[in-house]
Amino acid sequence: MGFTWTIVTLVVALGLTWRYVGSYMAAVFEGRVHFLEWAERPVYRLLGTGPDQEQNWKRYAASTVIFSAVAMGVTYLIIRIQGHPALSFNTSASFLTNTNWQNYGGETTMSYFSQIGALTFQQFVSPAIGIAVAIAMVRGFSRRNSPTIGNFWVDMTRALLYIFVPIAFVFGIIFVGQGAVQTLGGPAEIHNALNGVTQSIARGPIGFMESIKQLGNNGGGFLNANSATTFENPTGITNWLSIYLLLAIPFALTYTFGKMVGSIRQGAALLAAMVIIFGVWVGGASVAEHQQNPAVVAAGVHSNVGNTEGKEVRFGDTTTALFGVASTQTSTGSADASYDSFTPMGGFFLMTGMMLGEVTPGGTGSGLYTILIYAIIAVFIGGLMIGRTPEYLGKKIQAKEIKLAGLAALVMPLIVLIFTAIAVSIHAGRAGPLNSGPHGFSEILYALTSQGNNNGSAFGGLTGNTTFYNVIGAIDMLIGRYGIIIPALALGGVLAAKNVVPESLGTFRTDNGMFVGLTIGVIVIIGGLTFFPAISLGPIVEQLSHGQFF
Repeated sequence: MGFTWTIVTLVVALGLTWRYVGSYMAAVFEGRVHFLEWAERPVYRLLGTGPDQEQNWKRYAASTVIFSAVAMGVTYLIIRIQGHPALSFNTSASFLTNTNWQNYGGETTMSYFSQIGALTFQQFVSPAIGIAVAIAMVRGFSRRNSPTIGNFWVDMTRALLYIFVPIAFVFGIIFVGQGAVQTLGGPAEIHNALNGVTQSIARGPIGFMESIKQLGNNGGGFLNANSATTFENPTGITNWLSIYLLLAIPFALTYTFGKMVGSIRQGAALLAAMVIIFGVWVGGASVAEHQQNPAVVAAGVHSNVGNTEGKEVRFGDTTTALFGVASTQTSTGSADASYDSFTPMGGFFLMTGMMLGEVTPGGTGSGLYTILIYAIIAVFIGGLMIGRTPEYLGKKIQAKEIKLAGLAALVMPLIVLIFTAIAVSIHAGRAGPLNSGPHGFSEILYALTSQGNNNGSAFGGLTGNTTFYNVIGAIDMLIGRYGIIIPALALGGVLAAKNVVPESLGTFRTDNGMFVGLTIGVIVIIGGLTFFPAISLGPIVEQLSHGQFF
């Protein structure tokens, strides 16, 4: 399938998903879908809770943190039995936070039990937590004078039963049908009669792990080569499905938001901001990767095709760029190529897509609650411009709300830049990159940006499996996840307790092109300008050192 047809079919499929899956998710979380109630009831009895036992934001946040701590502890114990305490800490934090950063080769390090019982379990749970938090925050806008924002246990259970388990099962069958490996039979031993060498080829329960890997914006592959290997991503169809799955729920959640707050136009405004930035980044990365790699040209090698270094020829340079941008602008981080082999400007678009906060469309749930945080800041700025108290969906945005939004928006940039400064300042950090100069700095910056944004992709030249990078990376991931979740839930609680202010002629509209442009500006300013000095020292300097920009 050519690049143009890939884009066209994706737009059509995602448009239908936005409308119908978005509406379905709103019905699920509003309690209007009951066909799996027989599966819900035993869970609620076990937990001693139910849909009628709602929580305020503090109890909701406490439930989120307690469940996450227990889930991380169990995952850590399962992996820790195999040794490597620092790596176990990093991996358990990684899969808990929906990052799926992997400082190891899955097929050579993890047992089947670890892959299925610990990591795949987290691949279902972590996106369910993200959706639950997003829905709780949405209720803050949709409710009036309410002390509660829902029930964490109910929201997470419904996300698992009604969304992730059934959809992942269906697409798992498709992946296996296309040739993705699915077996518990162990490695295949192949004996070469010509040279007498026996080769061990890793296999495993890959196909069904692949579907939740993409659907839940996880990105962690069973195999070290991730979606670049035919065992995980065997055909052009599965490559297209991978791109579709990792974008489907984040985009559709904007319709869910509009449906729950009673105005589809409000959800469409957020969608427009996401799509515009996403489209610009796809275009930039595709142009960059359709050029020859300047390092290869400098070595005297010329060709009439784009940058094919580190790419699967069955996907091509532009479709690979689309996959990379889709993966890094969600919290997925899966890869069908070596991102370290992208051109400097191609790598620029991958890295900066994460630096914008992964809101275009962002991760499963995390993209929605993060762009709502940016929208609140945009409304505040818009209110100042027209000289009145800013309001969003009838809720006044006052000092408390803007402080929480500002805290949530600045957590990620601060932690990424501080940890990058530490890494480049000490020997343990500088020992990690394979390359020297600007690209070596990019490897460090990319790794800590990826982990701080719960993405999980990497410039593969960095040696991350050291005590320093395992520990600092785990802390980076945990702060990047929960440092935003807790303020987002607090915002939901504060807004839910407010009444709605009637619209007037002076009300700043939040469903038109002006608001879309203002929201884009806030996203670019906070993400772009904050990181611009660091980006200038990395991919921009590297590109200019070859005597060209594009």
